[in-house]
Amino acid sequence: MTAEIIVVTSGKGGVGKTTTSASLATGLAMASKKVAVIDFDVGLRNLDLIMGCERRVVYDFVNVIHGEAALKQALIKDKRIENLFVLAASQTRDKDALTPEGVEKVLDELDREGFDYVVCDSPAGIEKGAHLAMYFAHRAVVVVNPEVSSVRDSDRILGLLASKTRRAERGEGTVAQHLLLTRYNPARVAAGEMLSIKDVEEILGLPVVGVIPESENVLAASNAGVPVILDENSNAGQAYRDTVARLLGEERPLRFLEVPKKGFFQRVFGG
Repeated sequence: MTAEIIVVTSGKGGVGKTTTSASLATGLAMASKKVAVIDFDVGLRNLDLIMGCERRVVYDFVNVIHGEAALKQALIKDKRIENLFVLAASQTRDKDALTPEGVEKVLDELDREGFDYVVCDSPAGIEKGAHLAMYFAHRAVVVVNPEVSSVRDSDRILGLLASKTRRAERGEGTVAQHLLLTRYNPARVAAGEMLSIKDVEEILGLPVVGVIPESENVLAASNAGVPVILDENSNAGQAYRDTVARLLGEERPLRFLEVPKKGFFQRVFGG
């Protein structure tokens, strides 16, 4: 298989997985890679909203698995980036609609169609959809907020990645794992209200591949159906661009880790 399968996963819901899947897939496609991003969250379906293509969903991932539609019919071509495609989740089926054989069939077909990367947007936790999203992965991006509960839940996911994937079962080594810290707020870290990057790395035993600062732009972009990585003026968008560059092997320093210094007028007049 030549397509690299990246699962975006976490132990806890609400940490920014789908935002991350959308931005990583978009960033990889901006780097001239052919990319498909798949929503594994059967029953909820948020990826197409964040990608801004919800009105164009006719067939979904489950339809392809069950032979009710061809993959080419279900893949939605992004209107902004030529080589980016979205495969939406079903809103009407339950989690049992996904099967290992069906998921493998879709991934094999994407490989045959010449995709360079397949990004799997996993549901939170350790239920069936999450297990299938990680099972065929070559790499995992584990999304963590700098809070104790999020970090603890992510520890369970790292355990599953080490033991419950096809690579692990076949003795082919572990899935490469990367930590992505989201909603990072330097002021709250300095005040001791949030874990530091070093804390998270030490607890989970992995280095971070990116740190996404807390930003109102993320919610605004999601509501507008635009992956935040396309917002060049936002810190979060720039941090996602840095993360994609690192995933592609480039070395870039982490940014947005310090509390922004107030300008002269802010110091004098407040704000």
